Amino acid sequence: MSATTPLPPLKELRDLFTMLVGRDCEIALAEESVTPATEPGVVVGVYVTEFLRGEALVAVDTHLAAALGGAIALIPAAAAQASLGPLQETLLENVTEVLNVTSALFNVGSAPHLRLESVHDSGAGPLPADVATWLRSYGPRLDTTVEVQGYGGGLLSVVLR
Repeated sequence: MSATTPLPPLKELRDLFTMLVGRDCEIALAEESVTPATEPGVVVGVYVTEFLRGEALVAVDTHLAAALGGAIALIPAAAAQASLGPLQETLLENVTEVLNVTSALFNVGSAPHLRLESVHDSGAGPLPADVATWLRSYGPRLDTTVEVQGYGGGLLSVVLR
């Protein structure tokens, strides 16, 4: 591989989420990170290369998962936020689709091609140990707040290997 996976620019994250959910999304740098201990829970997407090597994580707190999952399916905002804990299956499927499309932000230039391999919801059980350790790591990372117009928001962290 001739290049490393890049952290996505804030503008590209904002543009992608705005296009996906059909609502304005505001993204800003955050002072806190998504961790396995983030309350009330986290949803983590694991991205791998063609050789199944983990290269990136995208983690959202449950508030943001509900906002993105609700907005993409036009579920009323109050109903989406009421499903915190383990996310309702529909919201988890919807946020999984958002995480799947987010892989496009990593596939630039000569960087390795990444695809979404798995999604973990800490509300449904503990995160796998390797995912939890990686999410707590201090490697290259981007910690943001995301606000979905009319749906609320929360934290999003991107962590690279």
